[in-house]
Amino acid sequence: MRAIHISSLDGPEATELVELPDPSSADQVVIDVKAIGVAFPELLQTRGLYQIKPELPFVPGAEVAGVVASAPEGSGLAVGDRVASLPMVGGFAEKVLAQPHLTFKLPDEVSFEEGASFLFNYGTSHFALVERGHLREGETVLVHGASGGIGTSAIQVAKAFGAGRVIGVTSTEEKGEIAVAAGADEYVLADGFKDAVGRCVDIVVDPVGGDRFTDSLRTLREHGRLLVIGFTAGDIPTVKVNRLLLNNISVSGVGWGAYALPRPDYIGTQWAAMEPHLRRGALKPIVGPSFGLERAAEALQCLEQRKATGKVVLTT
Repeated sequence: MRAIHISSLDGPEATELVELPDPSSADQVVIDVKAIGVAFPELLQTRGLYQIKPELPFVPGAEVAGVVASAPEGSGLAVGDRVASLPMVGGFAEKVLAQPHLTFKLPDEVSFEEGASFLFNYGTSHFALVERGHLREGETVLVHGASGGIGTSAIQVAKAFGAGRVIGVTSTEEKGEIAVAAGADEYVLADGFKDAVGRCVDIVVDPVGGDRFTDSLRTLREHGRLLVIGFTAGDIPTVKVNRLLLNNISVSGVGWGAYALPRPDYIGTQWAAMEPHLRRGALKPIVGPSFGLERAAEALQCLEQRKATGKVVLTT
């Protein structure tokens, strides 16, 4: 099979297309991969900056969609099933092994590209808003990076699970239109977003970090919550905790993987909660730039250069 190797930690351009033996296993699912989600962890792994550091060389790729080639007895999966899966590593390939409890039947209404864009982003957003943010019916949610993979998923999860108003924050008008197409009620530009929004927000979803952080706190009404998901801006902000005390607001970290992986049934519980919304189209991944497997370096560079709107995918 064809696969992508990270064989040195010199960035996306150092990834290599290689030929490897087809994987096989009696106790894992073998998936013929059709589409692969590309995310910041893979970009970080090309430089050895992610917390998961497999021994070199290795095949990256945490999220795929495809067709079951073989499955363990009793797994509930059968040859030919369309699935979305989290192999966690090895997904940048034409075939991959995955655990049955992290492999889910994909509704016929959902494309492989959408399936490969779902679990990572929507699982993170569902964990952020429902588990960590305690989203309540009718609340107002502000989403930074609202045209990206996490941003668009957070918009849709917020609406599907009861938010009354969702405001997207984007760097350009064009990206704002993407946020609205994803389901946001409105968007504001990042430059001056605090004054445009005012103090009316119950939950801020922040995968960006950087210099927006303090102004995000200023948009929160009493008992508001800021959810820290990541730092795509590059800078890790700090908070003066007197701001939290004086306004009765809170900042919560969102480490979906750290929470879910030690709890084998948790992602399955999330899938069960989200699948009806996925089937009816309320959760519909925004598929961004698509590249053939051999163009993995370009896909990763697209993320690095912040050119992507929606989820970057590879196809086999």
